[in-house]
Amino acid sequence: MRFLSVIFLVLFVFGCGEKHTPKPRGFFRIDFPKKSYSELQGNFPYEFEVPDYATVSANRTNPAEKDWITVEVPANNAQIHFSYYDLQNGSQPARELLIELMEETRSLAYKHSIKATAIDEKIFINRPEKVYGTIYNIHGNAASPMQFFLTDSTKHFLRGAFYISEVPDIDSLRPVINFLEPDVIRMIETTHWK
Repeated sequence: MRFLSVIFLVLFVFGCGEKHTPKPRGFFRIDFPKKSYSELQGNFPYEFEVPDYATVSANRTNPAEKDWITVEVPANNAQIHFSYYDLQNGSQPARELLIELMEETRSLAYKHSIKATAIDEKIFINRPEKVYGTIYNIHGNAASPMQFFLTDSTKHFLRGAFYISEVPDIDSLRPVINFLEPDVIRMIETTHWK
C-alpha cells in the first residue's frame, strides 16, 4: 500500500509540470499568389484580362460551343464558367434572344436564393467599349458567390458564373471568395468585343 502511495505521489509531482489547455478550433492557412494579369489568349469574339495563376480551357460540359470557356484557379478549386451567344446568329430576332438570355441569367442567379442570405444586383456600364451588364453578388452558403452577364445589346452576350468546388461553408470559403472576387471584377471591367 505504501509502495502505491509513493508511485502515485511521484506521478503526481512529475506529471503536472506542464499545463495543457485545449486548442481553439481553426482553419487551414491559405497562401495566395501575387496578383498579375495577362490578356486572354485565343480566337474568341471577346477579350478580357485573366489572372496569371489561372488556366483557361474549353468548357467540358458543352464542347461543341467553341466560344464557351472555363477559367480555373486550381490552387483554390475555383472556376469561372463563361458562355457566349451571338445575338445575330439565332433563329429569333436579336432583341428577343437578348431578353430571353437576360432573364435566364437572372433566373440562374436567383436559384441560389434557397441557400443565399442576400443577392445584390449591380449594373455595369462601360460606354467606350459598349459593354453593359448586371452583376449578381450572392451572399451566404450558396454554391456560386457571383454571376453576371455582359452584352452590347445588339450582337454579343457573355454570361459568367463563379463557383468554388467545395461544400459551401461561407466561414471557411470567405478568404478564397475575397481573394478571387476582385479577379472576376477585373475580367468584367476589362471585357471588350472583337
